Amino acid sequence: MASGSSGRRLVACLLNVSEAGRKDLVEAVAKAALYDANGVWRDGTTVLNIFNDRDYNRSVITVVAGVDSIREAILSACVKACGLIDMRTHSGVHPCMGAVDLIPIYPLGEEVGVEECAEEARAVARGLAERVQGASAFLFGWADVPLQRGLAQRRKEMGWFKKSPDLQAIRPDVGPQPQRRFGLTGVGSSPYVMNCNVTIDTQDLALGRSIAAALRESASGGLPGVQVLALPHEGAVEIACNVESVTGSPPGHLHPGEPWPSFSIDGQTYRHVPATLIAARVAELAGGHGVRTKGTALVGFTPRECRGLAELALTRGIAEFWKELHKIRM
Repeated sequence: MASGSSGRRLVACLLNVSEAGRKDLVEAVAKAALYDANGVWRDGTTVLNIFNDRDYNRSVITVVAGVDSIREAILSACVKACGLIDMRTHSGVHPCMGAVDLIPIYPLGEEVGVEECAEEARAVARGLAERVQGASAFLFGWADVPLQRGLAQRRKEMGWFKKSPDLQAIRPDVGPQPQRRFGLTGVGSSPYVMNCNVTIDTQDLALGRSIAAALRESASGGLPGVQVLALPHEGAVEIACNVESVTGSPPGHLHPGEPWPSFSIDGQTYRHVPATLIAARVAELAGGHGVRTKGTALVGFTPRECRGLAELALTRGIAEFWKELHKIRM
């Protein structure tokens, strides 16, 4: 990703919180990232987007700041979220374990290194346990030293995919035994991960799961870096994909006519599967069963788009950029 004229050392956090129905609550969490206790803007911090999904009862808040100031923004948002969201009364279709369910930190350019992001993620995990008595976390990606286990593996180990995870069986990396009130938070860092969701026009969850299995990266095939869930959504089935950035050249048999977007971190080139390829593959697999797709949604942005919009927001001094997003879309 280009460094941009301002030379800002930017990172993004796609903060996942377990609430969507109360939009004022979610906005309060977003504003806690942006403003200190006196209501003063944390210079160089912006919230690009707030994505609410009522069926999932889950929201994704895209916070961007300099690597030196992202920690305080995230922790302030987490303290607010933990004060407002009680997992003992939570319900939603999407798997989750924590009031703040996921804190991934992604570098947005060559100026920020792997170790810096990993260090900030570990500091956020420690800070969460210190500031919210009873909160606990597991680490993933670059922050998980020395194993660097990926998010999907760590979630599986913690029981995140189960309908009723056994909190007493979990050994968090940071903090006490998880409590039902706050649950468990995943904290880590990695190359940018996109969320791309494709809806198929059916209520047949078994079909959705077979499509998910065909898309999911595995030793026998699938799409590189793609982790998938099939979930009931608004009377249909959503194929919800986490699209991880991967190294190496794209396999030649996968959509050879379209280049895979790329960017560089610490001199290493990363690429990610284009959303168009995911949508085309879902349409092909569903079409084989006589089912059409209803639409594709990117939750947030591509890495390059995230960087560009952050530069624009910060150059213009716009903290609450999500309110301007419909006017300015790259």
